[in-house]
Amino acid sequence: MARLKDVYYETIVDAMTKKFGYKNVMEVPKLEKIVINMGIGEAKENPKVLENAVSDMQIIAGQKAVLTKAKKSVANFKIREGMNIGCKTTLRGEKMYEFLDRLVNLALPRVRDFRGVNPNAFDGRGNYALGIKEQFIFPEIEYDKIDKTRGMDVIIVTTAKTDEEARELLTLFNMPFAKQ
Repeated sequence: MARLKDVYYETIVDAMTKKFGYKNVMEVPKLEKIVINMGIGEAKENPKVLENAVSDMQIIAGQKAVLTKAKKSVANFKIREGMNIGCKTTLRGEKMYEFLDRLVNLALPRVRDFRGVNPNAFDGRGNYALGIKEQFIFPEIEYDKIDKTRGMDVIIVTTAKTDEEARELLTLFNMPFAKQ
């Protein structure tokens, strides 16, 4: 089987060079990493919830998740510094392309009333943030074994200099942007 990166980049380099007029192949933006983050608010009362969230994330990402801790104490949220409040994982290389392929082609079409992802969720430096409301849109998660519906943030980090370049790159990866 051909590596997903190679399959994508043969067509992407040609299309991006034509549109933006790059002089060198190394100028063409590429994906750097994908960070998946899950904040679990009720983890402070029930540590078992955090374990379930970590196992869900490991199934979705295909690699181990790391616990995230509170950086500051916040009295209103009853959080102390150093408390476990979520989990995250960073995907690079082949796992990153595999995850993006599953996200775009399998998971996002399973979202109820899906009309496309927000085309304006770029940060000004070529990175894209996507919020997912429920983890069972991924085919690896068994609906019967879910204890609670949890959302997650998916941040796609690219080497693009502008949002326009990043939008074009993700469009070439078949990201279903909503029509404006």
